[in-house]
Amino acid sequence: MASTPLNRDAAWQLLTEYTKSDSLLKHALGVESALRGYARKFGEPELDWGLVGLLHDFDYERWPTAEDHPFRGCEILEAQGYPEWLRRAILSHADYSGVPRDSRLEKTLFACDEMAGFVTAAALVRPSKSLLDLEAGSVIKRMKDKAFARAVKREDLRAGAELLGLPIDEHIANVIAFMREQADALGLRGSA
Repeated sequence: MASTPLNRDAAWQLLTEYTKSDSLLKHALGVESALRGYARKFGEPELDWGLVGLLHDFDYERWPTAEDHPFRGCEILEAQGYPEWLRRAILSHADYSGVPRDSRLEKTLFACDEMAGFVTAAALVRPSKSLLDLEAGSVIKRMKDKAFARAVKREDLRAGAELLGLPIDEHIANVIAFMREQADALGLRGSA
């Protein structure tokens, strides 16, 4: 099958067809923001990387089990003509998929997926409920609190930064900065 020309509007339409939860939609936007930012930083194609972030969990609400996610989504993407490199990157973000993280895109998706969610959680507990006054040090402090966002594996947050070859505080600062660009869409402008 011929590859579909990559188009954000079509990807957003696909995401919203399968995902109704506001928090999952905002997670997709957060990861998209982080990947777009890293694409600019690394001199990679921003649209392509952003679409991987936008679509990486589009099937999760419908098929949340390890047997199905992200496999079902990748089948849908293949049927719609999305390229193999995009599907492979999405598969690689799940530890249990058997797809190793080899490319810079695959490593960056893993590094940004959980971090974007953790940064969002850290912003939401601030009095301002904003990304605009959130600093990396505050996120690191939250990482040390085992009760905070307990479902997020701290070792995954650290491993993601290592995959990028960055100190954890620099990775966190990057993700915050990239997500600030979309603070309104993420509902994280708050009162700062």
